[in-house]
Amino acid sequence: MRITVLGKSPAWQDAGGACSGYVVEHGGTRLLLECGNGVFGRLREHCSYRRVDAVVISHLHADHCLDLMPYAYALTYGRAGPVAGGAAADRPALLLPEYDGLATIRRLAGLWGSETLIEEAFAPAFHTPGGTLEIGELRLRFVPVPHYVPTCAIDIAPAAGGPRFTFGADCGPNEAVVDLARGSELLFLEATLEQPEASGPRGHLTAAEAGELARRAAVRRLVLTHLSDELDQRATLEAASRGFGAPVEIARAGAEYVV
Repeated sequence: MRITVLGKSPAWQDAGGACSGYVVEHGGTRLLLECGNGVFGRLREHCSYRRVDAVVISHLHADHCLDLMPYAYALTYGRAGPVAGGAAADRPALLLPEYDGLATIRRLAGLWGSETLIEEAFAPAFHTPGGTLEIGELRLRFVPVPHYVPTCAIDIAPAAGGPRFTFGADCGPNEAVVDLARGSELLFLEATLEQPEASGPRGHLTAAEAGELARRAAVRRLVLTHLSDELDQRATLEAASRGFGAPVEIARAGAEYVV
């Protein structure tokens, strides 16, 4: 299983960067995990956008789903010919959080024109907290984690069994992501904050907290993501490494990981 980073920025993009987007490939199956602003152009550098089997969205914040709109335009009006409105088997699947249905993507599409453009370009379906789905040769498990809107961390493994990749999505400190990631080969955890939120609900992690969660999950490898290039990268790595008890990495566009 190969994971390629297209973008790792938080709500505002790094200089020359993109927000959340990762390609997961195994055998003949290719998933796009998250589709935040700037991701679609990076996807086109990596592969044909028509060769993606499914797009999986952990939660419906714009930095995780905004580029569904240019993607939908390409599928509808690109030179290879439209797929919109065709058979579901001919369109990429779009896995969305069940709680929202199609409401958010219809509002998003409505900013450009037709409210149904995204759902006509893709084949929408829904994932549920605690659920499991098989997409081609991959099996995905979804577990709710604390954020400002309903959000699921996602564990991905070959359907036939094998090493796992765990994506923590956006989350505050929690036990669910520790349980989901336990023993995983590769864990991507956000490290958005320099300091914990001073008040209100927790929706993001510091690097130290990410390292501690990964240590408790006994994962083999930790990669920090969803953090700005404005943060002190060295201090971020040191804080996460102390918590994890081993060296960690910061995700970068174009980086590939094989599990």
